[in-house]
Formats: sequence, structure tokens, C-alpha cells
Amino acid sequence: MKALIIDDEPLARAFVRECLQAYPQVAIAGECDNGFEGVKAVQQLQPDLLFLDIQMPKINGFELLELLDQRPAVIFTTAFDEYALQAFEAHAVDYLLKPFSPERFAKAMEKALDNNSRTQQQKSVAALLDGGTDGGQAGRIVVKTGGKIRIIPWSDIHYLEAADDYVKIHTADGAHLKNKTLGHYEQTLPAAQFVRVHRSFVANVQEITRIEPYEKDSHLALLKSGKRVPVSRSGYAKLKEVLGI
Repeated sequence: MKALIIDDEPLARAFVRECLQAYPQVAIAGECDNGFEGVKAVQQLQPDLLFLDIQMPKINGFELLELLDQRPAVIFTTAFDEYALQAFEAHAVDYLLKPFSPERFAKAMEKALDNNSRTQQQKSVAALLDGGTDGGQAGRIVVKTGGKIRIIPWSDIHYLEAADDYVKIHTADGAHLKNKTLGHYEQTLPAAQFVRVHRSFVANVQEITRIEPYEKDSHLALLKSGKRVPVSRSGYAKLKEVLGI
């Protein structure tokens, strides 16, 4: 089994490395100190198991996992207990809360070694990610376009548009696809800034310059970029409430 350690704390990586000495069947394929390098390492090394921190510079552990086409089994290692500990233990191999003991590490490794199905682990981590981590971390959305990773702050989003099984995130430099639902972003983005103005559109109210009447009870929202976003009757009522008009 090949293992990859991704943690921005050198002492934490060293402790995992020390604990793994008791497992000759596990080879340490590499170590990374940030999420960007972690994504590259997973793609290049194809590890079977990740020891993954959550809070890291640039991108966090959840965002890293979302950028992977194929996800290995994961043991989370973190100093924070605020990430729905019980849910993570149900879906990932294990969740180690720092500082953890060698005995606690051994229990996690027992689970990892007993689990011979990487496919099942991939499904488990996918289910964890689908639980709503995207959009809730530090006011940004992470996308991958043409093999490149991009972090989009919420403030850079002009509007979001439903596109079959994807959502188009429109910014000043174009649209970026995410394999999420519009309802997901309606729930995770701040309601005071992003309004579901139409069944297929969520608009950033800070980008709206004017609201024009359209056909029957509908309207059009004119954005700073010059784009026009349809506004339904119910969407118009939500906009008026948020804008205080």
C-alpha cells in the first residue's frame, strides 16, 4: 500500500511518518505541505491512502479531494473538531483529531488495512463531499479548468446558471463549470448577497445595476458587466426583500 502525507505542519508529518514505521506493508510515497502540491502528488504517485490535514494554506483538504479525478482512501488528520466528526468517521476511513496517540493511529490503520476495496472508499469520500462542503469554506469556490486550479472568491461571481447536471459560475473572465446543483449554491452562498432570481439563475445582488420590466410579471436584472439575467415573479419578490425596496 502506498501512502501520501499532506499536512502543512512538519511535526505532524513527522509523527505520521514515525507511526508508519510499524507497518512494513505501507510505503510512504511522498509528503506535501500544501493542497496545491498535494493534488499534483496524488495525480503523479497514485497513492492508495492519504493522511490528509483539513486546514491548510491555499486550498483545504476538502477542496483538494474535490479536484481529484480518482480519490484514494483517506484518513483525516486535523486539530479541529468542528467538521462533523461523526459524519467523517462514517464516510472516510477515519478521522484523527490532533494530537492523537500511536494507539489511536493504530486503530485507524487497522481500518485502512482491512479495507481492500478502493472503489468503496472513493464512493464514501464522494458521499462526504456531496454533503455540502463546497462553497462553505472561507468565502470561495475552487474549480479546475484545463488542468489548472482556480480559486474564485464569492465577490468575483456575477451570477450562477443551471446547465444540465452542472452549474456555470460566471465571472469577469468567463464561465466555470461545477458538478453541483443550483440548489446547493442557493443553500451555501450568503443569502444577503446571492438570490435565486429564477429557477435557472442565482444572481449576485452587488452586481445588479437595474431591474427592468419584461414579459407579463417577469423582469430582467441588468448587471455591471452588461449581462441580463431573467427574474421570475417569485425571484423579484426575493430581490425586493433583500434590497429593501
